[in-house]
Amino acid sequence: MYDVLIIGGGITGAATAFQLSKYDLRIAVVERENDVAMGATKANSAILHAGYDPKPGTLMARLNVRGVELARELCQKLDVPYRNCGSLVLGFSEEDRAKVEELYRRGTENGVPGLEVLTGEEARSLEPDLSPEVLCALYAPTAAICSPWEYCLALMETAVRNGAELHLNTAVTGLEKDPEGWRVHTAAGALKARFVINAAGVEADRIHDMAAPHDFTVTPSRGEYYLLDKSEGGRVNRVIFQCPGKAGKGVLVAPTVHGNLIVGPNAERVEGNDTATTGEGLRYVSGTAQRSVPSVNFRESIRNFAGVRANTGRGDFILREAAPGFIDLAGICSPGLSAAPAIGEYAAELLGRAGLALREKPDFICECKRVRFKELPRLEKAALVEREPAYGRVICRCETVTEGEILAALHTPIPPCSVDGVKRRVGAGMGRCQGGFCGPRVVELLARELGISPGDVPQDQAGSWLLKTETKGGRGDV
Repeated sequence: MYDVLIIGGGITGAATAFQLSKYDLRIAVVERENDVAMGATKANSAILHAGYDPKPGTLMARLNVRGVELARELCQKLDVPYRNCGSLVLGFSEEDRAKVEELYRRGTENGVPGLEVLTGEEARSLEPDLSPEVLCALYAPTAAICSPWEYCLALMETAVRNGAELHLNTAVTGLEKDPEGWRVHTAAGALKARFVINAAGVEADRIHDMAAPHDFTVTPSRGEYYLLDKSEGGRVNRVIFQCPGKAGKGVLVAPTVHGNLIVGPNAERVEGNDTATTGEGLRYVSGTAQRSVPSVNFRESIRNFAGVRANTGRGDFILREAAPGFIDLAGICSPGLSAAPAIGEYAAELLGRAGLALREKPDFICECKRVRFKELPRLEKAALVEREPAYGRVICRCETVTEGEILAALHTPIPPCSVDGVKRRVGAGMGRCQGGFCGPRVVELLARELGISPGDVPQDQAGSWLLKTETKGGRGDV
């Protein structure tokens, strides 16, 4: 019997597991995929929003500002790539000027520090590549960028180090109330818990309906992106937005913590978790972005991708006890990444109000350190290679990722089982060639270390096979 079972291994589930692992509780997280951070968490803008956009008085407004404050400290403690770069919201007309001023008022009411309304000339003095058509801008110095999948992994790994149990490849098929709490039926068998937390992203309405009467619907919204080569990474130094509209915060141009430039997203309603990219959508993204930064060179694109956001049309997060012992953390669209650690805190508050005793652990572990070989000083590199020769074998040339880093990832609390799982942990395959050189070598390493056939190594999700195998009884030797 678990005290708390969390459904969903994205940033919301991970942040909640992290927060609850501070207490003397038996915690389980169930995730239907073969890794964490497999939904919107791995396919978003990677922005920690300052907090001027949400309507004052909403949970979204309160938790956005608090979450960004927490993220700064957490990313430092857990060794997550993070950069406090600030953001600009651009205005191109007098109508936009009114929106910029309204965002300033909202942000001030929400408690966002340091906001300024700039003239077009002042904005271009900060970002020379901005369009000459920019009339004004809202400057938010507390906005930041991070690596969202590494953030999620670090939070979940910390929870596991502190005793939480992670069940991957474990889709929830039903919920049943009993006198002790809940029986959670999964594809891998039944689990019991006193409390259940629904952090299932685009599936949150379906999970809710297993426990309580239907009262919200998730409308998946797909956003398509360009990821540009590092040759474009210095095009801007801050996150560049246009004035938000009904479809969301609009198309942005932003640096990434890995040195690239990201551009997107659009917003298109889709069915389910449809992450296909389209020519029409990408043309809209590039055309709209060039209104802000005309000089962006889209010929330097190294990858296009799409993520699906869990919109509900409520204008706020859905955070409440929906049935006795069953808590929804639903409708976590933007600024969900920004608010995640504060949502975890709020979930603990809800559990406390519902009767769960929260006794803090005296020995809670909250630190993590990862070797990034290319960032080490020359003498430290030499010493490390002498101690552990695997660090002297470069697997990914674009990002200078070594065999030693991949082997270390395979011995973490949540080891990768796929090529993209390695990519999310150490960056192999994130460079200009997008795994064209290192992909086969990563497959070889995974097969060797996991004791499986190369044909059984997936690209990402279970079943995303890279190699065709010829066997009598199923997948096996190539």
